[in-house]
Amino acid sequence: MTAPVAQTPSVGTTLRFLATFIFAVCCLPASQAQSANVAGRYQCVQVKNQGRTTACASAPLILKHDGHFELRGWEGSYLVTGNWVELSDSSLKTRAKIEPGHRIVLRYRGNHGVVEMVYERRVADLGKTSLG
Repeated sequence: MTAPVAQTPSVGTTLRFLATFIFAVCCLPASQAQSANVAGRYQCVQVKNQGRTTACASAPLILKHDGHFELRGWEGSYLVTGNWVELSDSSLKTRAKIEPGHRIVLRYRGNHGVVEMVYERRVADLGKTSLG
């Protein structure tokens, strides 16, 4: 009885694997985390609550270049994932939607239902930065 011979992959199998790998690396989209430059000062422009939309006089949302934020005394870090800004500190985490027109919309459940706060970065403050 002879010892079994180890089979090696054929050249065709190796080339197919290599072609698939190159396609995946070159053609599939990369992760979008931290792709949009959203750092800046956002003014609250409107609040929607209980079906009513009103002007907003709330403190601004400040997204710093180092990945930290400030909002009405709440401080923590943020991460951009696709069209969302995830705001968090050691005990609380929420996310806000990035919308066209340099807007960030934060929705949360308040005492009287869902509240939607719309923050907007003014074009004059933007300079040459863009918002994904």
